Amino acid sequence: MNIKECYQMMNGDYDGVISRLIKEERVKKFVLKFLDDPSYQLLCTSLENCQYEEAFRASHTIKGICQNLGFTQLYFSSNELTEKLRNHDYDNLDGLLEKVKENYQEVICAVEKLR
Repeated sequence: MNIKECYQMMNGDYDGVISRLIKEERVKKFVLKFLDDPSYQLLCTSLENCQYEEAFRASHTIKGICQNLGFTQLYFSSNELTEKLRNHDYDNLDGLLEKVKENYQEVICAVEKLR
């Protein structure tokens, strides 16, 4: 699988990330580094333990990475969760977290096929 096919598989913004990072090799390098980012696990653990400030930071980090790398679906779901946490609205976080988990798995699946 090439990088463009990876982005198609995850419904990502290939054109946007190429316009920012210019070279496919550079995009691939950062996309593969996403597999090692601890923010997702930190988000899940923090929410499980009701550590909302830590969950906010993790969600915000995921959102930023996804915006920069063009992981569109995960960006939108993590953004929604980030804003809810920013506003200290802790009701019904489970549904938002499930959407983040679903989108995260889509990205991970696509990226692992790129490897």
